[in-house]
Amino acid sequence: MWSAEDVTRDSVRRHGEGLNAAQVEQRVEEAAVRERETRRQLRQGGHSSEFASDPERLAAIWAAKHVEWRRVRDLMLTSGWDTYETEQDIHGSEWARERDSRRQAALEARAEFAARRREAADELRTELWLTAASSHLIRAAATRAGLVPARVLAQLAERIVVHEDGTVSVPPFTPTR
Repeated sequence: MWSAEDVTRDSVRRHGEGLNAAQVEQRVEEAAVRERETRRQLRQGGHSSEFASDPERLAAIWAAKHVEWRRVRDLMLTSGWDTYETEQDIHGSEWARERDSRRQAALEARAEFAARRREAADELRTELWLTAASSHLIRAAATRAGLVPARVLAQLAERIVVHEDGTVSVPPFTPTR
């Protein structure tokens, strides 16, 4: 989830493109009013429909919008721009690239997680209780191969052959690492 600052920077870049200084100043004033309103509503604990979902986040977003619109206004004044152009805003463009990079990394991590879950769905995890004799044979084979008993059992399972009559066999093999 994006922070209030990320949401704000993205919003200001989208809505600020091409605005002149007077329009940006109006946005600064609007953000100041909304920041005060949301903070007051938050302090009073009121739950109007606008504040019902997450009043703390809404207050944080308006506070961040106020800061970001002031930054854009000040940047325009110091740079002498007639209109706000997102591509000229070096800091805003850098933040946008960082945000896109974080988003892409999150999407890739999510895709990897989903792939692991799909693979895990094909796995069988079980607890197996063997007789003492069977257990002794598995442990001995594992010790000779330098493996843990579970790995020997996994190798056994990988080699199972199910015949047409329903019988099950495992051809002779040597457990390997």
